[in-house]
Amino acid sequence: MFTPWLLVLLVLTTANAFQNNCNNNVVAYWGQNSYGAANPTDKKNWQQPLRYYCEDDSIDVLPVSFLTTFFSTGGKPTINLANFCNSVDNSTFPGTQLADCSGMEDDIRYCQQKGKAITLSLGGATGGVGFSSDDQANTFADTLWNDFLGGTSDTRPFGNVSLDGIDLDIEGGGAAHYPVFLRKLKTYFEGSDKKYYITAAPQCVFPDANLQHTMNEFPMDAVYVQFYNNPCGLQTYGKASQWNFGMWDHWARHVSPNKDVKIYIGAPASSSAAGGGYVPLATLAKIVNDTRHSFPSFGGVMYWDASQAHANGRMDSGIKGVMGSDCNSGFEYPPCDAPAWDKSGRLYTAGNRVSHKYIWEAKWSASAEPAANPMGEWAPVKACQANGSPDNVPSIPIHQSPSSSAQKPLPSASGNNNPSSTMSNAKSTPLSSNQQGSPLANPTSLGRSSATEATPTPLPPQTTQTQPTGNPCNTLPLWSPSSAYIGGSKVVYQQKVWTAAWWTYGDVPGGAAGVWSLEKSCP
Repeated sequence: MFTPWLLVLLVLTTANAFQNNCNNNVVAYWGQNSYGAANPTDKKNWQQPLRYYCEDDSIDVLPVSFLTTFFSTGGKPTINLANFCNSVDNSTFPGTQLADCSGMEDDIRYCQQKGKAITLSLGGATGGVGFSSDDQANTFADTLWNDFLGGTSDTRPFGNVSLDGIDLDIEGGGAAHYPVFLRKLKTYFEGSDKKYYITAAPQCVFPDANLQHTMNEFPMDAVYVQFYNNPCGLQTYGKASQWNFGMWDHWARHVSPNKDVKIYIGAPASSSAAGGGYVPLATLAKIVNDTRHSFPSFGGVMYWDASQAHANGRMDSGIKGVMGSDCNSGFEYPPCDAPAWDKSGRLYTAGNRVSHKYIWEAKWSASAEPAANPMGEWAPVKACQANGSPDNVPSIPIHQSPSSSAQKPLPSASGNNNPSSTMSNAKSTPLSSNQQGSPLANPTSLGRSSATEATPTPLPPQTTQTQPTGNPCNTLPLWSPSSAYIGGSKVVYQQKVWTAAWWTYGDVPGGAAGVWSLEKSCP
């Protein structure tokens, strides 16, 4: 029987439900106990139960991380939630390595009743992910729907509660077949009364080697860009040659199949949460306020992770206070108040700004027409309105091959290229789900890795020395520690010719990084 109190409950639940179209949302990953990995002796501040992070209005979305392997024993996935649930310390469903985390069912339901979106994040730094065929992608979509979302099965890790969607934190394993997987999931979503979300967490380097193809093909609801462990991280804010939120805004509004997709600033919640890119709250607040009023695609802030945010003076509530409680789903375009771009061929210098349907800043010497080209001379630094309405912007097509799977990692901003080091320099060992072990669970080393991009945002051209006249290698530059090189670049170092295998900055040819291969010696 439908009673008045039930009507009130439904109204309140609807009123408090997560709103994806807002620009003040806070996302915090939960599941990897990042604080505990970095601070193994401070157990009182280790990751708390999920409901602990749902008690106030600071966090809007909690991606549960991670589903680490798509196809494990019995064809089922595996999940690793560090000190709360994993296949080492918890029971698994018969014939599988899928942990039974049904003790979390009430926490998930509680958070959802508080208006939080609880999603499942796939991948992580070293996840066993990827598809070999469309059939495999479709099969995995069936599995996720039945085991974690709105379907039914005998192997539901979180019991009868249905999660609110999935998040792709794919940092390896190849880019192929993900659109097929997502389209199959979408057919399930369309047959349900429940709202589901699909999000992605690419590196800030544009285009992303592992996710760009998928994001170009499938309409994401939100994109949590990792502005850390990268040469375009938060530490580079204000440097047009590196900070590239404008490229992501252009992608959102002109390339993405969903022109209303929201772009989040992904940030480390403390200095120990990532290898580089952490900025204190006051600095992050300025970046967020500037970006929020400059780009209509801005959706909020993503933190890695919830445990770090709470332990670091409540970074989550701090940034929520900066953005305020109002949804602000609209956007007021600022005027195009920089001088118009001079098409006569004028040479601009680094830092010059022009208006050309966006406001652009020259990364270095520039004369070409401003266009959304990650390797170009200009960076979009602000959306703007001319003659009463915003216009389309010239762009350079970026075609990301779905088969480019063997990407080498970029160095983190700290120079540490260990995928586990974004959380801790210590090796993870099996833990107890009652928090009486190490803070992370094996067999998988998890967390956020350094970037895995094939085409990074370039640094400005550097002045390099050339070889003396008469040397057969005089057409190549000498290696410079202050220059960035892309894969295929050739340099001379110690009278030898070296070729870069992938993007590199500061790695000495012949050094431990292994990025340079020896081609030949110079006579």
